[in-house]
Amino acid sequence: MNVIEQARQAYAPTQVSIRSERSVEAQLISQITSRMRKAASTKPSDFPALVAALHDNRRMWTTMAAGVADNDNALPKELRAQIFYLAEFTELHSQKVLRGKADATALIDINTAVLRGLNGQGAA
Repeated sequence: MNVIEQARQAYAPTQVSIRSERSVEAQLISQITSRMRKAASTKPSDFPALVAALHDNRRMWTTMAAGVADNDNALPKELRAQIFYLAEFTELHSQKVLRGKADATALIDINTAVLRGLNGQGAA
């Protein structure tokens, strides 16, 4: 790194990104959903991409299920139960997709609905 570059970095404005947990969750769900959508559309030619996207989606939902199962979770009990149910459904439906007995549309739709909720858009 030369002196000019060091000076640019030293005097460049600093940007500290402050993100809420909600925005981080929304970004993760959005990225995984995008990967599932793309992989599902090219499934025959790129099955490994679908498997990887489904795996990441299942991990995300397993993490969310563990979070809502925690007694210290501040979400309303009914919402916690719904999220836990969606995690169970995601696990079972993912297995069907991997066996070729279903497609990923339901998983994509669930993630999209959750994403709308996180972004304050409600059901559409």
